[in-house]
Amino acid sequence: MNDSRSQRPPEQGGIEIFPIPGIPLVQPGDDVAGLIIEAAAAAGLSLETGDVLVIAQKIVSKAEGRLVRLADVTPGEEAVRLAEGTGKDARVVQAVLDDSNAVVRARAGVLIVEQSSGWVCAHAGLDHSNVAPEEEETVALLPADADASATAIRGRILEETGAAVAVLISDSHGRPWKMGTVGVCIGCAGLPALWDQRGLTDLFGYELVASEECIIDELCAAATLVMGQSSEGRPAAIIRGYRRPDAADAPARSIQRPAENDLFR
Repeated sequence: MNDSRSQRPPEQGGIEIFPIPGIPLVQPGDDVAGLIIEAAAAAGLSLETGDVLVIAQKIVSKAEGRLVRLADVTPGEEAVRLAEGTGKDARVVQAVLDDSNAVVRARAGVLIVEQSSGWVCAHAGLDHSNVAPEEEETVALLPADADASATAIRGRILEETGAAVAVLISDSHGRPWKMGTVGVCIGCAGLPALWDQRGLTDLFGYELVASEECIIDELCAAATLVMGQSSEGRPAAIIRGYRRPDAADAPARSIQRPAENDLFR
């Protein structure tokens, strides 16, 4: 495709977002794409070429077996030290460290790390919620490679339905300067991740010099509004009508800010 900076913005109309109900509780080894296709069909929905399918990280992690039983975790010295300072379960801290490249911040109630895929987030994205009701001591990690997961799901959907959809894997992250969490993208296939608008002009002919739009985070945040984050049981949604810019597809990892350019680390 052409360089995005040579393009005018696509004419955007309205978009529609459809949550997909009826997806069963996912177990290790399940076919996420197949479950989504079946649930969509049962709800009278279909996947169409050009759609953006947003999937909650949790069901991808569960299907890929990214689960840790805390009873099997033996905390090391660093985990014990960090647990004392943060007030967290030392086994949870060890599970976080095992899936992290570095600790970024640790204080009472907070442990921020660079997760093994490069995401800077609380507790390496490790989560207790909606994991396994019969195993309260089980936690879920982020997918080992969410971009690869998105690519695989996209391929399965194309194979099964003939629809060339984009697939985004979303997670809920906090932000350093604002309260509350928001849906963000950690896995992308079939879309540009960032749209570099430098070189375009505004309404008055002023050339943009610093405008880069994070398309995939915006789409995941929008979908999260209908998917929910607690007991809704809607871990996937279809976004229809979004007109992508003429820019090359890129993985979600491409939006990670290099540590040397991070003014706050």
